[in-house]
Amino acid sequence: MNKRPTILATRDAPDSHLRKAEQVDLEFSNGERRTYERLKGSGFGAVLIVAMRDPETVLLVREYGVGVDRYELGVPKGRLDRDETTEQGADRELKEEVGFGARKLKILGTLSLSPSYMTHLAHVVLAEDLYPERLQGDEPEELEVVPWRMDKLHELLARDDVTEGRSIAALFMAREYLAGRYKPA
Repeated sequence: MNKRPTILATRDAPDSHLRKAEQVDLEFSNGERRTYERLKGSGFGAVLIVAMRDPETVLLVREYGVGVDRYELGVPKGRLDRDETTEQGADRELKEEVGFGARKLKILGTLSLSPSYMTHLAHVVLAEDLYPERLQGDEPEELEVVPWRMDKLHELLARDDVTEGRSIAALFMAREYLAGRYKPA
């Protein structure tokens, strides 16, 4: 496992592309009026990819998360580019982060992140029938790819390096879909 990066400094980022706030004036059905603030998204959405190496094994990645200052194990993920479909973005991110493309992609649903104050949405995509292909990504270091058996997801939850809720939700959505217990809308 890689050594954590060293944090050299921290400071407020008033013009950050990650922090664009807007005020929203609302009137509820009972006539009550309120003004809320929310963080606006800064892109075209995101994808979370559940990449199935075979019917029993998902490919996870270990990646540094500056928000929690540690390496986290989760599904490959990334932002969608302009004029890119969800499937195209998922396939591109899969090639960049895992070194595989997918012949079969299925959108399983969409997850929000803190919907009380953020507009961020991420599409969960199941990737199957993988083939080797690597694209250059924007990661500062190579990501470790970790195969994990789908029937051992309960053991994944017990790990202290698996805390990203969207990854956990995406894995369980895929497991339920593959078992025939969940049908996307």
